[in-house]
Amino acid sequence: MTPEFIIGLARNCIELTLMVSLPLFLTAIFVGVIIGIIQAATQIQEMTLVLVPKIIAIFVVSLMAMPWMMDKIITFTRELLLSLPDYIL
Repeated sequence: MTPEFIIGLARNCIELTLMVSLPLFLTAIFVGVIIGIIQAATQIQEMTLVLVPKIIAIFVVSLMAMPWMMDKIITFTRELLLSLPDYIL
């Protein structure tokens, strides 16, 4: 294994992690901004008002995106394990 290979593998792992977590991250940002705008307009500064909708939205998005996320993770893991003998030599 060469240093270039290790760097490439680490890069692929980081890219996969970012790609899989992106729907949840964007959902949290979107819901947070919308609730923040509502709080600024109504001047209600309650912290739980932000937390509960974010948790619910992330839960719903994770349920909808779970098949895609699992497919990406399983494909990456399968490719990694099947090519493991090539990496050893």
